[in-house]
Amino acid sequence: MKNINPLWDHVDAKREAFTALADRVFDMPETLYQEYRSVAEHRRMLEAQGFRITENVAGIPTAVMGEAGDEGPVIAILGEFDALPGLSQAGGVAAPTPLEAGGAGHGCGHNILGAGALLAATAVKDWLAANAIKARVRYYGCPAEEGGAAKAFMVREGAFKDVDAAISWHPSTFTGVNEAKSLANTRIDFTFFGKAAHAAGAPELGRSALDACELMNIGVNYMREHMPDDARIHYAYIDAGGVAANVVQARATIRHLIRARDLAGLHSLAARVRKIADGAALMTETRVEAKVYSGVSNLLGNRPLEETMQTALEALGPVPFDDADIAFAEAIRETLTPEEIAASFRRIGRKTPTDLPLCDFVAPLDRPGSGGEGSTDVGDVSWATPTVQARIATCAVGTPFHTWQTVAQGKTPAAHKGMVHAAKVMAATAAALIQDPARLAAAKRTHAEHLTAMPYQCPIPEGTEPPIVKATAG
Repeated sequence: MKNINPLWDHVDAKREAFTALADRVFDMPETLYQEYRSVAEHRRMLEAQGFRITENVAGIPTAVMGEAGDEGPVIAILGEFDALPGLSQAGGVAAPTPLEAGGAGHGCGHNILGAGALLAATAVKDWLAANAIKARVRYYGCPAEEGGAAKAFMVREGAFKDVDAAISWHPSTFTGVNEAKSLANTRIDFTFFGKAAHAAGAPELGRSALDACELMNIGVNYMREHMPDDARIHYAYIDAGGVAANVVQARATIRHLIRARDLAGLHSLAARVRKIADGAALMTETRVEAKVYSGVSNLLGNRPLEETMQTALEALGPVPFDDADIAFAEAIRETLTPEEIAASFRRIGRKTPTDLPLCDFVAPLDRPGSGGEGSTDVGDVSWATPTVQARIATCAVGTPFHTWQTVAQGKTPAAHKGMVHAAKVMAATAAALIQDPARLAAAKRTHAEHLTAMPYQCPIPEGTEPPIVKATAG
């Protein structure tokens, strides 16, 4: 890779301002489609850095895009800033310390994810201007990754149709190129409509929507034996029909989250779940309506992009943690189980050294990792354009995400160092693609081959709108 140290200087020159941005977003945790203050912070930073700004991307009030440059290839850098419900936690405290009972918290590190991605985009912008290079860089501030599938809605509306390649990252317990493995999923709300009645005086007149939900769950549980091993189905009651046990529930809603290896498998499995819902309605003489809440696709890998990012990672090396970072990581590890610590190493194909509180290496590109897989709406971007992601160490080895431990580490010097490291990796990857058109062309050919083998079909039906939450005063 050519002349990348000056690019890293552009990152370092503005690291303090973007660290402050990450901390401000940490202090205002907002969940899916409610990220009005967080997106306002990102918009202000885009404006301060001289980007051309597009608000309300794909009709989503908390999505924003900033662009710099006016010719050449378009490189997108993806950021997020949504939090998770029920994970309120003081930063820098190695014990459960909620700031607000039942409040939200950045349990997946999206406060540093978004700020780090915007720092990378800013560094690329400054580098392009300093060297009079013809290319365009875009920062996409994306809300609602946690269950809201905002990027899938954005893809469906064409927000990435002219992007040549997309780059992102995620906070992690280790440093390496993200393995492009995730599960496609869909969230479907099944609402059953029955008939109310006095549960003791005239139960024969009632038709229970809650019974229909229960029978649907039984049917899904029996199906688990007959679906692919890597498929997953979870559920939650959205409306259980009320709290009066002496009234036959006339309406109840259950949400099923269905995951599968790829889009084809997802569509097949979802169709089977819908049949089970129809059967439950038939058994209970109720009526069922199914409404897709959200959905995301599985990630598509792109070897040319992954090799490009690996080169940047190896040139930069591991995150430069210090003794104070290690001490706090050790305090966090005292709250973790041996199984949680082992899982971090298992995912990257390493044995479990118990004396490694923070990752001090760059994982190889080809590694025999294993472990559970989740879902991400970055998957839909990867179907729209060649996409690559980094995993950068920001927290103690073994930290399970979506927990108070992750939140506790989201505002620490170690998290800040990992964020800056991620910005350098993403910026260097973008620069390599801009400087080497053949590399970018290879990435686009690989992507086209994927789509020829399996064309993209958005998991969110036309007409389904994102569940936007309107801003409230104050």
